Parts: sequence; C-alpha cells; structure tokens
Amino acid sequence: MNKPLVWLRLATACLGLSLTMLAWSAEDITVGQVAPLSGVLADTGKDMVLGVKVYFDYVNDQGGIHGKKIRHVVKDDGYKIDETVLRTRELVDKDNALALIGFAGTGNVGELLKQKILERADIALVAPYTGGDILRTPFNPYIFHIRAGYEDEAEGIVNQLVMLNMKRIGVMYQDDAFGKAGLAGVEAALKRRGLEVAVTGAYEKNTDNVANAVTEIAKANPQAVVMISVNKSTAAFSKAIRPVSTVAQLVNISVVNPKEIARLIGYDNARGIGIAQVMPFPYSATLPIVKEYQKAMKRYAPGAELSYTSFEEFIGAKVLVEGLRRAGPNPTREKVIRALETLHAFDTGGFTVTFSPNNRIGSRFVEITVIGKDGRLLR
Repeated sequence: MNKPLVWLRLATACLGLSLTMLAWSAEDITVGQVAPLSGVLADTGKDMVLGVKVYFDYVNDQGGIHGKKIRHVVKDDGYKIDETVLRTRELVDKDNALALIGFAGTGNVGELLKQKILERADIALVAPYTGGDILRTPFNPYIFHIRAGYEDEAEGIVNQLVMLNMKRIGVMYQDDAFGKAGLAGVEAALKRRGLEVAVTGAYEKNTDNVANAVTEIAKANPQAVVMISVNKSTAAFSKAIRPVSTVAQLVNISVVNPKEIARLIGYDNARGIGIAQVMPFPYSATLPIVKEYQKAMKRYAPGAELSYTSFEEFIGAKVLVEGLRRAGPNPTREKVIRALETLHAFDTGGFTVTFSPNNRIGSRFVEITVIGKDGRLLR
C-alpha cells in the first residue's frame, strides 16, 4: 500500500474519532466530585457520592438538562489534603468539569482556596460537606453552601445544653482546621452566655487515637462534651470517656453517621449521643423533598440505607441541577456561577436554599437529634 493512501486512511480514522469524541462531549455535562472513599471517612464519602449519583440518575432518566445527560466523575482523596488538590486539578484540567459538588473537609477545601484552584478555573463548588467558617468568611464567590456552618451548629448545641442547665461544657476536637472551627464556634456560643469552655482535648486527624483527649477531659469531668470529630474518633471517644467520668451528655456536630457509630461501639455505648443536624429528618416522609429522596433511593439504590449524608448531597445535586438548567443550553463555568446566584429562596421541597451575588450561605437550619436504643435517630 502506498504511503499517501495509508496517511489518508489514518487521517480519516482520526477525524472520525475526533468527531465521535466531540459528539459525545456535546451530549454530556461533566460534574466532578472528590470524596473520601477510603480512610477514616470512607463510609461518609460513599454516602456523599451515592446521594449525588441517585439524583443525577433520576435527572438523566427524565431526559437530562436541555437534552444533555450528566456525567458524574468521582475521585477518591482518602480525606487527605494533597490528594484533594491533585484530584481537583484532574477534574478541572483533564475531565473538563463544568461544576464541582460535595467535597469533604474544612482543611481540604480550604487548601483549594489557598491555592486559588477554584478561582483560576472559574468553577463553582456546590454543597461541600463542611461548615467551616474559613470557607465562608471572608466571602468567597466560588463555594455555594447548602448547610449551616459550624458556628450555627455550635449555637444550637450550646443553647440546648444550657437549657438543660449544663454549663460546664468541654470540647473534644480534631486538631486541624475542621476541629478548630468547631471549637471556635462553641467558644463563641458560650461567651454569648457569659460562659467559657471547661476543658478541651484534641486528637490527630485521620486517626481514632483519642487517649490523650479522654485523659484531659476526664480530669475536668464536665457535665457535657461537644465533639467536633468524625465517625471513628467519635465512637472511640464516646466509648472511652464514660467509664472514667460522669459526663452526662455527649453531642457531636452533623458530620457523623449514627449507624456507623453504633456499629463501631455497639448500641448500648452509642445510645443517648446527641447529633446536630443541618438537614430535615430524612427517615419520615413528611416533606416533599424527603418523599422525592426516598423514592429515588428505592429506585436507583435499592437496598441502600437512608442517611442524612446521602440526603444532603441529594439536595445539593438538586440545587446544582437547577443552576445548570438556568445556565441555558450552552453552559459555561461562569454561566453556572451566575445562574446559581439567581436561586433566591429556592424551595427544594420543604427545604429552602437562598443565594445571591453577595451571599453563598444557602441555609442556617439546625436541629438536635439523639441516637436511640436500636441505633436509630430520634428527634
């Protein structure tokens, strides 16, 4: 075969491949998600991804957005900051994500801001699974929060404890940006009531080695302890503190899974632990959004357990989809940001999210739940 003919056929094949790739990309909207699918937060990460996936599957079955299907690209960071940065760069530069959704970790997302990754890509991150104040103040135009902040959660927790006449309150926290943000929130809430934190105990991120925190807090023997921690460390501390103190109440912020805690330390040890929540109760279909979530879970994730985490990211996906719709049939990253800004009092179905050009904090909803005798949450 002569060389001109070979090159002609090769060029024709490459052109065909290029056209195929262009057609494929034109039909899809790529949304990227980085989540901790391994490591100490793996169970939470899997629920985060599930909630997003279920809603995207539902939307795609309804015809997608302006006729385009959503391509959900997920990467694991193991809850490690350097991995979060690396995987985000891949989503932005290689996968050409139009928007991002549902990352975890105050320090992890904070590093994205520090390195200006979102700013340089001009890309929105919707529904990060963190309430850290450093991601909210000063104002950052690229992150759209649908959950209340840790300061809001701390205010709700402290208010509840003080109403129960518990004024000697300690704090067990993860020694990083996430834990320190929660600690600062508790300190501020107590200060507003003329009180101070009775004692603190810290543990290292990505471990459940809470021995030092248990020792320090047991010495002061407070009436209650607010835990700013994740599943495994919360479970380890809750089990260890009770035999060595008379602490009457343990309360964690919203980033833990009660069923995982009960699995780790047993129903008896988990019973009575309070958990702040920043989403409506997902186990009772009293709201349209809960009914929608439960129906979608049954169809697209049969057998999967309902959880606050998957429900939160389900709502986050619904918010992002509305932004993508409003961005029009030919969306760009900038158009998506501008579209999300128009969600003024957007009712997802009984849970309202409000954004504007100068506001990215969509909700301040907080309520307190308690782990019951069978590991289930009670309101």
